[in-house]
Amino acid sequence: MPRIAYVNGRYLSHRDAFVHVEDRGYQFADGVYEVCEVARGYIVDMGPHLDRLDRSLKELSIAWPVSRKALTIIMREVVRHNRVIDGLVYLQVTRGVASRDFVFPANAKPSLVVLARKADPGFQARRATTGIKVITVPENRWERVDIKSVGLLPNVLAKQKAKEAGCQEAWFVDTDGMVKEGGSSNAWIVTRDGVLVTRPADHGILRGITRTTLFKVASRLGLKIEERPFAVEEAMRAREAFISSATTIVLPVVEIDGRPIANGEPGSVALSLREAFFDVAEKSRA
Repeated sequence: MPRIAYVNGRYLSHRDAFVHVEDRGYQFADGVYEVCEVARGYIVDMGPHLDRLDRSLKELSIAWPVSRKALTIIMREVVRHNRVIDGLVYLQVTRGVASRDFVFPANAKPSLVVLARKADPGFQARRATTGIKVITVPENRWERVDIKSVGLLPNVLAKQKAKEAGCQEAWFVDTDGMVKEGGSSNAWIVTRDGVLVTRPADHGILRGITRTTLFKVASRLGLKIEERPFAVEEAMRAREAFISSATTIVLPVVEIDGRPIANGEPGSVALSLREAFFDVAEKSRA
Protein backbone atom coordinates (compact mmCIF):
# COMPACT_ATOMS: atom_id res chain seq x y z
CA MET A 1 0.00 0.00 0.00
CA PRO A 2 1.53 3.38 -1.01
CA ARG A 3 2.02 6.08 1.58
CA ILE A 4 -0.61 8.83 1.58
CA ALA A 5 -0.07 12.51 2.36
CA TYR A 6 -2.50 15.38 2.80
CA VAL A 7 -1.64 18.53 0.82
CA ASN A 8 -4.00 21.52 0.80
CA GLY A 9 -7.29 19.67 0.72
CA ARG A 10 -6.24 16.51 -1.11
CA TYR A 11 -5.11 13.07 0.00
CA LEU A 12 -2.34 12.11 -2.41
CA SER A 13 0.12 9.33 -3.02
CA HIS A 14 3.35 10.27 -1.24
CA ARG A 15 5.23 10.38 -4.58
CA ASP A 16 2.70 12.89 -5.95
CA ALA A 17 2.58 15.12 -2.87
CA PHE A 18 4.05 18.49 -3.90
CA VAL A 19 3.83 22.14 -2.87
CA HIS A 20 4.20 25.15 -5.15
CA VAL A 21 7.71 26.47 -5.88
CA GLU A 22 6.65 29.87 -4.50
CA ASP A 23 5.35 28.50 -1.23
CA ARG A 24 6.82 30.78 1.42
CA GLY A 25 7.82 27.82 3.54
CA TYR A 26 10.15 26.76 0.74
CA GLN A 27 11.52 30.22 -0.01
CA PHE A 28 11.61 31.87 3.42
CA ALA A 29 11.04 29.11 6.01
CA ASP A 30 7.91 31.15 6.70
CA GLY A 31 5.97 28.48 8.50
CA VAL A 32 5.63 26.25 11.55
CA TYR A 33 5.27 22.55 12.25
CA GLU A 34 4.40 19.95 14.87
CA VAL A 35 5.27 16.28 15.30
CA CYS A 36 3.14 13.91 17.38
CA GLU A 37 4.11 10.43 18.42
CA VAL A 38 1.71 7.66 17.41
CA ALA A 39 1.90 4.81 19.92
CA ARG A 40 -0.25 1.69 20.25
CA GLY A 41 -2.85 3.21 17.93
CA TYR A 42 -3.08 6.55 19.77
CA ILE A 43 -1.90 10.02 18.81
CA VAL A 44 -0.01 11.11 21.91
CA ASP A 45 -0.55 14.60 23.40
CA MET A 46 -2.40 15.81 20.30
CA GLY A 47 -4.26 18.50 22.25
CA PRO A 48 -1.12 20.12 23.70
CA HIS A 49 0.62 19.92 20.31
CA LEU A 50 -2.28 21.76 18.65
CA ASP A 51 -2.25 24.32 21.47
CA ARG A 52 1.41 25.00 20.70
CA LEU A 53 0.66 25.13 16.97
CA ASP A 54 -1.91 27.81 17.72
CA ARG A 55 0.67 29.82 19.66
CA SER A 56 3.30 29.51 16.92
CA LEU A 57 0.81 30.61 14.26
CA LYS A 58 -0.20 33.63 16.32
CA GLU A 59 3.43 34.62 16.91
CA LEU A 60 3.98 34.69 13.13
CA SER A 61 0.53 36.14 12.26
CA ILE A 62 -0.41 33.09 10.17
CA ALA A 63 -4.06 32.03 10.10
CA TRP A 64 -5.18 28.47 10.71
CA PRO A 65 -5.49 26.77 7.29
CA VAL A 66 -8.53 24.80 8.48
CA SER A 67 -10.43 24.67 11.76
CA ARG A 68 -8.86 22.85 14.68
CA LYS A 69 -11.59 20.20 14.55
CA ALA A 70 -10.97 19.66 10.84
CA LEU A 71 -7.23 19.35 11.45
CA THR A 72 -7.73 16.62 14.04
CA ILE A 73 -9.85 14.71 11.51
CA ILE A 74 -7.18 15.14 8.81
CA MET A 75 -4.45 13.92 11.17
CA ARG A 76 -6.45 10.82 12.07
CA GLU A 77 -7.23 10.16 8.41
CA VAL A 78 -3.57 10.39 7.37
CA VAL A 79 -2.60 8.05 10.20
CA ARG A 80 -5.37 5.65 9.19
CA HIS A 81 -4.55 5.77 5.46
CA ASN A 82 -0.93 4.90 6.27
CA ARG A 83 -1.94 2.20 8.78
CA VAL A 84 0.31 3.65 11.44
CA ILE A 85 0.00 1.97 14.82
CA ASP A 86 3.42 3.11 16.04
CA GLY A 87 5.22 5.99 14.40
CA LEU A 88 4.59 9.70 13.99
CA VAL A 89 2.31 12.23 12.34
CA TYR A 90 3.85 15.47 11.04
CA LEU A 91 1.98 18.62 10.14
CA GLN A 92 3.28 21.84 8.61
CA VAL A 93 1.57 25.17 8.04
CA THR A 94 3.14 27.93 5.94
CA ARG A 95 1.95 31.41 5.05
CA GLY A 96 1.11 30.09 1.61
CA VAL A 97 1.95 30.74 -2.02
CA ALA A 98 2.78 34.23 -3.27
CA SER A 99 5.17 36.04 -5.58
CA ARG A 100 8.52 36.29 -3.78
CA ASP A 101 8.60 39.34 -1.52
CA PHE A 102 9.80 39.67 2.05
CA VAL A 103 6.68 41.41 3.38
CA PHE A 104 3.53 39.41 4.11
CA PRO A 105 1.39 38.85 1.00
CA ALA A 106 -2.04 40.38 1.23
CA ASN A 107 -4.18 37.48 0.02
CA ALA A 108 -2.14 34.29 0.40
CA LYS A 109 -3.98 31.27 1.78
CA PRO A 110 -2.02 29.24 4.36
CA SER A 111 -0.72 25.90 3.11
CA LEU A 112 -1.20 22.68 5.08
CA VAL A 113 0.74 19.43 4.72
CA VAL A 114 0.18 16.36 6.92
CA LEU A 115 2.35 13.22 6.76
CA ALA A 116 2.50 10.03 8.78
CA ARG A 117 4.95 7.18 8.87
CA LYS A 118 5.47 3.93 10.70
CA ALA A 119 8.34 3.30 13.11
CA ASP A 120 9.70 0.30 14.91
CA PRO A 121 8.31 0.67 18.45
CA GLY A 122 11.32 -1.18 19.83
CA PHE A 123 13.99 1.04 18.23
CA GLN A 124 13.97 3.84 20.80
CA ALA A 125 13.45 1.32 23.60
CA ARG A 126 16.65 -0.42 22.55
CA ARG A 127 18.47 2.91 22.42
CA ALA A 128 17.27 3.64 25.94
CA THR A 129 18.96 0.49 27.23
CA THR A 130 22.35 1.65 25.91
CA GLY A 131 21.93 5.43 26.14
CA ILE A 132 23.08 8.05 23.67
CA LYS A 133 26.12 10.28 23.29
CA VAL A 134 25.94 14.07 23.02
CA ILE A 135 28.27 16.79 21.82
CA THR A 136 27.99 20.49 22.67
CA VAL A 137 27.93 23.27 20.08
CA PRO A 138 27.79 27.09 20.42
CA GLU A 139 24.34 28.61 20.22
CA ASN A 140 23.93 30.20 16.79
CA ARG A 141 20.16 30.29 16.31
CA TRP A 142 17.76 33.24 16.31
CA GLU A 143 16.33 34.27 19.68
CA ARG A 144 12.76 33.11 19.03
CA VAL A 145 13.36 29.37 19.23
CA ASP A 146 10.20 29.22 21.36
CA ILE A 147 8.34 29.37 18.02
CA LYS A 148 8.34 25.96 16.36
CA SER A 149 9.46 27.33 13.02
CA VAL A 150 10.52 25.26 10.01
CA GLY A 151 13.74 27.34 9.89
CA LEU A 152 15.99 24.58 11.25
CA LEU A 153 19.28 24.90 9.38
CA PRO A 154 21.39 25.48 12.55
CA ASN A 155 19.78 22.37 14.04
CA VAL A 156 20.55 20.38 10.90
CA LEU A 157 24.21 21.41 10.99
CA ALA A 158 24.49 20.67 14.72
CA LYS A 159 22.98 17.21 14.38
CA GLN A 160 25.15 16.44 11.36
CA LYS A 161 28.20 17.42 13.41
CA ALA A 162 26.99 15.07 16.16
CA LYS A 163 26.59 12.23 13.68
CA GLU A 164 30.09 12.77 12.31
CA ALA A 165 31.40 12.60 15.90
CA GLY A 166 29.65 9.27 16.48
CA CYS A 167 26.98 10.90 18.67
CA GLN A 168 23.20 11.03 18.48
CA GLU A 169 22.41 14.59 19.64
CA ALA A 170 23.99 18.04 19.96
CA TRP A 171 23.31 20.42 22.85
CA PHE A 172 23.35 24.15 22.12
CA VAL A 173 25.36 26.09 24.73
CA ASP A 174 25.03 29.84 25.33
CA THR A 175 27.88 32.30 25.82
CA ASP A 176 27.78 31.71 29.60
CA GLY A 177 28.45 28.00 29.15
CA MET A 178 24.87 27.06 30.00
CA VAL A 179 23.06 24.29 28.16
CA LYS A 180 19.99 25.47 26.25
CA GLU A 181 18.50 22.44 24.46
CA GLY A 182 19.25 19.80 21.87
CA GLY A 183 19.01 19.99 18.12
CA SER A 184 15.62 18.25 18.33
CA SER A 185 15.08 17.70 22.05
CA ASN A 186 15.01 19.27 25.49
CA ALA A 187 17.97 18.70 27.82
CA TRP A 188 17.78 17.43 31.42
CA ILE A 189 20.10 16.37 34.21
CA VAL A 190 19.55 14.62 37.52
CA THR A 191 21.57 15.99 40.44
CA ARG A 192 23.36 13.86 43.01
CA ASP A 193 20.36 14.51 45.29
CA GLY A 194 17.96 13.08 42.70
CA VAL A 195 16.48 16.42 41.60
CA LEU A 196 15.55 16.80 37.92
CA VAL A 197 16.87 20.01 36.34
CA THR A 198 15.86 21.55 33.01
CA ARG A 199 16.19 25.06 31.64
CA PRO A 200 13.11 27.31 32.01
CA ALA A 201 10.99 27.30 28.86
CA ASP A 202 11.19 31.01 28.18
CA HIS A 203 12.19 32.46 24.83
CA GLY A 204 15.54 30.67 25.06
CA ILE A 205 14.21 27.18 24.34
CA LEU A 206 11.19 25.47 22.88
CA ARG A 207 8.52 24.49 25.39
CA GLY A 208 8.57 20.81 24.55
CA ILE A 209 5.24 19.00 24.82
CA THR A 210 6.96 15.84 26.04
CA ARG A 211 8.94 18.04 28.47
CA THR A 212 5.66 19.39 29.86
CA THR A 213 4.14 15.92 30.22
CA LEU A 214 7.27 14.78 32.06
CA PHE A 215 6.46 17.29 34.81
CA LYS A 216 3.28 15.28 35.42
CA VAL A 217 5.17 11.99 35.21
CA ALA A 218 7.75 13.23 37.72
CA SER A 219 4.99 14.30 40.09
CA ARG A 220 3.43 10.84 39.91
CA LEU A 221 6.83 9.29 40.67
CA GLY A 222 7.47 11.68 43.56
CA LEU A 223 10.41 13.37 41.83
CA LYS A 224 11.31 17.03 42.32
CA ILE A 225 12.01 19.31 39.32
CA GLU A 226 13.95 22.56 39.27
CA GLU A 227 13.62 24.85 36.25
CA ARG A 228 16.98 26.60 36.04
CA PRO A 229 19.96 26.84 33.70
CA PHE A 230 22.75 24.32 34.18
CA ALA A 231 26.31 24.44 32.89
CA VAL A 232 28.02 21.84 30.75
CA GLU A 233 30.38 21.11 33.65
CA GLU A 234 27.44 20.50 35.99
CA ALA A 235 25.95 18.11 33.45
CA MET A 236 29.20 16.19 33.27
CA ARG A 237 29.23 15.81 37.08
CA ALA A 238 25.54 14.89 37.26
CA ARG A 239 24.09 11.62 38.48
CA GLU A 240 22.23 11.30 35.18
CA ALA A 241 21.47 13.22 32.01
CA PHE A 242 18.76 12.64 29.42
CA ILE A 243 16.85 14.18 26.53
CA SER A 244 13.13 14.35 25.82
CA SER A 245 11.12 14.81 22.63
CA ALA A 246 7.96 13.52 20.99
CA THR A 247 9.82 11.01 18.84
CA THR A 248 12.26 9.76 21.49
CA ILE A 249 10.20 10.27 24.69
CA VAL A 250 13.12 9.92 27.16
CA LEU A 251 16.61 8.77 26.21
CA PRO A 252 19.44 8.58 28.77
CA VAL A 253 22.63 10.47 27.91
CA VAL A 254 25.70 8.45 28.87
CA GLU A 255 28.42 10.67 27.42
CA ILE A 256 28.93 14.40 26.79
CA ASP A 257 31.84 15.59 24.64
CA GLY A 258 33.58 12.27 25.14
CA ARG A 259 33.23 12.24 28.94
CA PRO A 260 31.02 9.57 30.56
CA ILE A 261 28.17 10.62 32.82
CA ALA A 262 28.42 8.86 36.19
CA ASN A 263 29.25 5.22 35.40
CA GLY A 264 28.53 5.65 31.68
CA GLU A 265 25.32 3.61 31.86
CA PRO A 266 21.65 4.66 31.48
CA GLY A 267 20.28 5.99 34.77
CA SER A 268 17.34 4.63 36.70
CA VAL A 269 15.49 7.96 36.90
CA ALA A 270 15.45 8.45 33.13
CA LEU A 271 14.33 4.88 32.58
CA SER A 272 11.54 5.17 35.15
CA LEU A 273 10.28 8.37 33.50
CA ARG A 274 10.30 6.64 30.14
CA GLU A 275 8.45 3.63 31.50
CA ALA A 276 5.68 5.72 33.06
CA PHE A 277 5.25 8.23 30.22
CA PHE A 278 2.55 6.56 28.11
CA ASP A 279 0.20 6.04 31.04
CA VAL A 280 0.35 9.76 31.96
CA ALA A 281 0.32 11.33 28.47
CA GLU A 282 -2.88 12.43 26.74
CA LYS A 283 -4.02 9.77 24.27
CA SER A 284 -6.37 10.32 21.31
CA ARG A 285 -7.52 7.29 19.36
CA ALA A 286 -6.10 7.51 15.84
